[in-house]
Amino acid sequence: MKLKTFLILFVITFAFSSCRKEEREFIQTPEEEILEANTNVAALIKRTASNDGSLDNIVDRANCFDIAFPYTVNVNGVEIDVNSASDYAVIECVFDQSEIDNTLNIEFPITIVLSDYSQVTINTLAEFESYTDSCNGENEYDDDIECIDFIFPIEASIFNPNNELLETITIENDNQLFDFIDDLDEDNITTLNFPLTLILFDNSEVVINNFDELEIVIDYSINLCDEDDDYDYSDDDCDNCTPSQLEDLLISCTDWEVDKLERDGNDYDNAYNGYEFNFFSDGTMSVYWNSIIEYGTWTASGSGNTLEVLINVPALPLCNNNWILHEIENCSDETKIDLRVGDEDRLRYENNCN
Repeated sequence: MKLKTFLILFVITFAFSSCRKEEREFIQTPEEEILEANTNVAALIKRTASNDGSLDNIVDRANCFDIAFPYTVNVNGVEIDVNSASDYAVIECVFDQSEIDNTLNIEFPITIVLSDYSQVTINTLAEFESYTDSCNGENEYDDDIECIDFIFPIEASIFNPNNELLETITIENDNQLFDFIDDLDEDNITTLNFPLTLILFDNSEVVINNFDELEIVIDYSINLCDEDDDYDYSDDDCDNCTPSQLEDLLISCTDWEVDKLERDGNDYDNAYNGYEFNFFSDGTMSVYWNSIIEYGTWTASGSGNTLEVLINVPALPLCNNNWILHEIENCSDETKIDLRVGDEDRLRYENNCN
């Protein structure tokens, strides 16, 4: 009886040991799929996932932190509650409608979020300025990588030194990914569950199958785009502008007027007062004033901040140029289309049809 009991226990123990051995072999992690702390790829992941402080530069003029929602600002005497990133456009509209120097005052206290997602309560302007002064200036080098982003969710697996699975974690956003990399334990084996998908600044996607590929792709992407770490809030207004968007707007609205006109730095705002501009789908345009009508042509091509608008009305030479679409402004009942070339040529049409 004792021998039988011993054999049964032996068989059970052997079977259990075999299962454990098979399990360990099954979850053996290849070396190229192990994520180790203090490696270049870990640092690149962390830099990509860090908090980008430049998104609210229209408010704080600081690249190394942003202000947590909600908060309130006073812009040119107008009180604005900032509850989401969409409210930055409201601030810009108030700026754009002013013909004088703009002012923006933040109502304290506020909470700022640093690049590592830690938060600090700021009670006074002096405290706030001490943090803004610590940031790098416009377009200066900083650690965050903005030209590529991870698409979430991402799954990570953590094993003990015996290759036994301890837990599987689902990472939902940059903050969680940053903390995950920051907390890597050298005593455990950590991997991300490939394939991963990342999205580039131009909205194209790339699929990554291991850490070697991930390191190469992130490193290559660092200088691929303009990170917009400046304080010019209007230089990216047409990032997503398209010819069809502009064409639909110009054609669907009639009797456009010239709101602003500058050539070679000279002001011609009043040169075409009372002139009505109409754009047609066949690429022609007409201008009417004082019972006079003149015709010309127009085309739109390109995309984003390089969208070119060629206007040629022989009778109105001040309007003619290979303009670049700077902004489509829909801040109020009026719609404005702002065309520019460099810093000295500008043509802005306005209409109240929308």
